[in-house]
Amino acid sequence: MEWTGARYADRPTVEARTRIEAPPRRVWELVSDIHLMPRLSAELQSVHWLGEVTAPALGARFTGRSRHESLGEWETTSYVVEYEEDHVFAWAVANPQLPSSVWRFTLEAANTGTELTQWMQMGPGRSGLSFAIDRMPDKEQKIVFVRLREFERSMAGTVDAIKKLAEDTEGAGA
Repeated sequence: MEWTGARYADRPTVEARTRIEAPPRRVWELVSDIHLMPRLSAELQSVHWLGEVTAPALGARFTGRSRHESLGEWETTSYVVEYEEDHVFAWAVANPQLPSSVWRFTLEAANTGTELTQWMQMGPGRSGLSFAIDRMPDKEQKIVFVRLREFERSMAGTVDAIKKLAEDTEGAGA
């Protein structure tokens, strides 16, 4: 991704993509397992479904605890805002009408495998990053750029880890 000078209010996005030699059903089992995600992320520490929900469904909620060296520790509630089994799993963080971020996994069948995309959008609602921008408004574009790069690296690691898991277990009857 190139430097665009994006501001938080512009709702900047970033994505990571990979091709996986496993069917969408296998990849879906991994991306829809929110309990797997902390193992794949240095920032996300834990997650759990709220209420009696045990799997993604439109409107379901889950909490996530995160930690970042510069931003500290925090907990958020996320809302599943898009759900199509084997194809799309998306959630809005904090407020579904004015989220601090939106995250999405998209799966597309591709010959014998799956094209997996992880996408995220900052804002438009306030987040921990908003406080850093409030303190240093003249550095907003740099703050946004640096955070987008962090997300980009983390997401690339996540889709690569999902690829490895899906392909390593594909032959084992998983």
